[in-house]
Amino acid sequence: MFPHSRIHLRLTLLVALVVLAAAPAVAQEQPLAYAHDDASVEWGPCPEFMPEGCSIAVLHGNPAEANADILFRVPGGSHIASHWHTSAERMILLSGKMKVTYAGKEPVTLKKGMYAYGPPKAPHSAHCAEGDPCVLFIAFEEAVDAVATE
Repeated sequence: MFPHSRIHLRLTLLVALVVLAAAPAVAQEQPLAYAHDDASVEWGPCPEFMPEGCSIAVLHGNPAEANADILFRVPGGSHIASHWHTSAERMILLSGKMKVTYAGKEPVTLKKGMYAYGPPKAPHSAHCAEGDPCVLFIAFEEAVDAVATE
């Protein structure tokens, strides 16, 4: 056997042992399922610059850390002031109709079931149409934040 083959074999075994040692920690996480209008979802306040009646619910993860999933809800007729997030956002509109405008881009109107992606640090504003509240599922890659630009 060549010397570099032994090193490769040892590294492969070491990586396999590390992966196996980490497996129990991953296995302890429990599956989840929620509806946005489920009474068990716990809603909390939004940042101060958000419209009255705005609320956020954490579905999974810790909002102070990477990879948190949240629900974001605003009443129909609400305007969401220009802001940005450190993280990219992956969103699906679950309720209502929302017009979203990113700085320098044409506005896009999201309808129930539509997916949207927001790049990190991209300033944007939104308006929830009159009627039903707008509820967005948002998956953040980094810690959850919202920085007002107005």
